[in-house]
Amino acid sequence: MSGMGEEAGAQAARSRALAVLRIRGRALAVALLPAAVAVVLLAAAATGRVEGTVWAAARWAVTVLAVLALAAAAVVALVVARARPALSPTVPISEAAAPDLYRLVRDLADRLDVPAPSAIALTPDCDSWLEDRTHPAHGACARRREAGAPQGEGPPAGGADDADDADDTDSGTRIGGGRPVRSRAPAAPVLVIGSPFLWWMRVGELRAVLAPVVAGTGPSAHPDIAAARRFVRGLDAAVAVASAPGRGPLARTVLGGVGWVARLLLRGCRMHAAEMERGVAAAAAERAQTVDYGARIVAQEQVGLAYAGWDRLLTRVALPAWRMGRWPSRLDAGVVSALTELSRRDRLAEGFASRLGERPACDLLEEPGTVDEAASLLAARLFHGGPAESGPGWAPVAWQEYPDEIVDRKWRMDAARLHRVLDALGVSRSCDPEAPDPEGPTLGRVIDHLTDPERAARRGPGTREADDHYADAAPADEDREDSDEGRSGQLAAGLSAELAREEAAAPARPAPTGQSPDDALWDDGALPLFPLQPPRSGRELLADHVSAMVCCAAMDTAGATPGLDWLDGPSLLLGGERAADLTPRVLTLVEDGDPEPLRAWLTTQGVRPEKPLRLV
Repeated sequence: MSGMGEEAGAQAARSRALAVLRIRGRALAVALLPAAVAVVLLAAAATGRVEGTVWAAARWAVTVLAVLALAAAAVVALVVARARPALSPTVPISEAAAPDLYRLVRDLADRLDVPAPSAIALTPDCDSWLEDRTHPAHGACARRREAGAPQGEGPPAGGADDADDADDTDSGTRIGGGRPVRSRAPAAPVLVIGSPFLWWMRVGELRAVLAPVVAGTGPSAHPDIAAARRFVRGLDAAVAVASAPGRGPLARTVLGGVGWVARLLLRGCRMHAAEMERGVAAAAAERAQTVDYGARIVAQEQVGLAYAGWDRLLTRVALPAWRMGRWPSRLDAGVVSALTELSRRDRLAEGFASRLGERPACDLLEEPGTVDEAASLLAARLFHGGPAESGPGWAPVAWQEYPDEIVDRKWRMDAARLHRVLDALGVSRSCDPEAPDPEGPTLGRVIDHLTDPERAARRGPGTREADDHYADAAPADEDREDSDEGRSGQLAAGLSAELAREEAAAPARPAPTGQSPDDALWDDGALPLFPLQPPRSGRELLADHVSAMVCCAAMDTAGATPGLDWLDGPSLLLGGERAADLTPRVLTLVEDGDPEPLRAWLTTQGVRPEKPLRLV
């Protein structure tokens, strides 16, 4: 039954591929039709079968139309052939850098009786796929770089295959040494593996997860499917080229026509291409049923865990560092710590300790630390838009340095911004108008400014439960009303404006390196590709800044220390324990104007809000 299902999927994929190729053939026939008619008319005139001014006029009109049609077809074909289809930014891994990983993949391909992938690359995301990198434009770029790279560049160092050489220099950092072995037309696609999988999964789990992906090299090797994919990808790249801004009037006119033709062909191919890919996926899944089926069920659970830990790590741990011009250099190792903490807290995995005793998949790499660093830098570029290399204002940070280098500095920068806004609003540094202002900023100034006795009395005690999530339980209209009124609303608006000014004044992020002018002509995309978080509301900004001020006061007056929570990001440590009950008290002050819960917490922890603080 499995073989029958695989054959049905492969047959469906081949049928749809032929349908795509028929569309390509019809487009070519339409382009050649005026030329064919012109040839017939010219031949008839040469043999004397048609005479007269009417036939002469028709002959010249059709000839002109044929020339225009051939010229237009040539321009469309040139753009489709020259435009570079989008490549996923990856970290290429040479065989010298991961011989065990290559051996695992080849053994898996042998068990599945399919061609082995031509090369392996890593993506800083929780996904795996096959990617065709044999488009002529990619090969041309590789040959240009090899023949004469611009100053400051050189041919890629290391690589097992020409598919790596066809990779965009902007896609990532090549790992491994040795001279590449080149072939003119590699057929097999590149296997792209999610880097978090290598660090979190065990070797057997990784093999089970990769089985259906590697099985896809079988249908990919079919000539009709490969040709149909190249045609669709070329059309897609041509549409991107035609839509790129910054062209002159003539180029815009010509490329506008090319884009119209490419979109027309894409609309005709869309359904067939989608069904072709479904057939390929179905055939690959059926073939992979015979390999590690039981282990694959367990491995899929680890895929979900890896995705959850990776998302929390990026949004709550990596993002604060990226915004400060630092990039954590061991993100994949951080995934292991985050998921270990998640499993410890929620008891998500049975036999967790015994599972960690098995060989991790990152042991298949010769230098896991180097690969992790390259993947971490690429993640910063993809998700935040940082530069391709370290430099001034963009430096790596190790996990042991994170609390002091990121957490402490972030809190003090936020607190300083909060006090700048208070100064701009003309808020006194002392709650007593007759007393002299203290020498430095104090937490008491913030609390006094946000205190609203009438509002707190109107809401009354016990209106909401004091937990970490109660703020989300309030109706949207009520939240909007509170954010726009009184001192809290003014301060939130001031913080939003201050942040906007800082972002506008920040230097522009440099363009991706490693592109020649010709490459840039056909690749107009900009990083980041995947922004992590939507803009924060004024209320959220104010709560974050007040919390930062409280943390600074706790560190300066009560001996607290900055810490890193693998799931929640920056955290305040009091006596070595995380202060988990601070957020609801800050929200009570910000939203209700009631300072009593926060003041009680400060008294209990020995924090002195009247003392001046050290800020950045």
